[in-house]
Amino acid sequence: MKQTQLPTSQVDSLAPDSSMISTDSSLVMPNPTGYSISEIFQYLWDLLQVQLFTLQDSPVTFLKLVVFILLIVGFSLFAAFVKRLLNNRILPGFIHDSGLCYTLARMTQYVIVVIGIFISFQFLGINLTGLAVIFGFLSVGIGFGLQNVTSNFISGLIVLFERPISVGDRVSVNNIEGDVEEINIRSTKVKTLDNISIIVPNSEFVSKDVINFSHGDPTYRLSIDVGVSYSSDLDKVLKALSEVAEESDNVLRTPKYEVQLRSFGDSSWNMKLFVWVPDVKKRYAVQNELNQAIVRKFASYNIEIPFPQRDLHVRSSVDLPVKGKPKSDSD
Repeated sequence: MKQTQLPTSQVDSLAPDSSMISTDSSLVMPNPTGYSISEIFQYLWDLLQVQLFTLQDSPVTFLKLVVFILLIVGFSLFAAFVKRLLNNRILPGFIHDSGLCYTLARMTQYVIVVIGIFISFQFLGINLTGLAVIFGFLSVGIGFGLQNVTSNFISGLIVLFERPISVGDRVSVNNIEGDVEEINIRSTKVKTLDNISIIVPNSEFVSKDVINFSHGDPTYRLSIDVGVSYSSDLDKVLKALSEVAEESDNVLRTPKYEVQLRSFGDSSWNMKLFVWVPDVKKRYAVQNELNQAIVRKFASYNIEIPFPQRDLHVRSSVDLPVKGKPKSDSD
């Protein structure tokens, strides 16, 4: 069996003011020509032991680099698995707030990933405190070029901890209404009512006005406007609208509904029906149901919903000839 000679000369230790990463100028790759199967495995093992470079006086070999990558990937996959397990099975048994469950599961995922990064670098022989200077210089350059990414990252942490929005909330951002589906470090995924996914930067939820219809309480006060003819019986109109609210199964009994005459329009009394619905996400369906019920109820009570009316006054400064009247000489 041919013996493979690994390089014996190593790079001298780094001086305090030298670069933290140095290469091995005497790097010699083993030659696998003419190897048997057993010698091929020996060759691969020797290849994994080849020193690539020195980092903080620690030799970095192929083997260490491969294990480092496997550790990073393994911890990332394990963190994603733990997040799904906590969010879908474990936490819902103790916490009924789905948004809080998602936040705890997501933060657990980030903690596992950070721990995995520390373990991976320690295995590689790198002291992270020694890299603080390099990271400090890099952060200056990154700060100028990736300000938006940094802003969204910090905003993502604020959203997760402060929870102005949670997964499942109905929100309106930039006049776009939808449900929050996923909160990530950089952005949040909102699915609109038309089943379109919109990726919203997290900074939008921190620096701009955001309407959260579900924040803390999913109930919603729905208002329905309807006009009735001036010739209608007001008491009958009030009774009809009250019956519409009472007969609906999707209207809360507490708080109680209200029927108000809000203003006098050009051709109608402008009535308004206020009802409370248990879930803001269903308000459009409830509004459609109540509108149809109002039309049917008004028809049964002979209450007229008038068309818009306008009075047209025609005025002319030209004298028009009258039939049968002779024209004068001045005409």
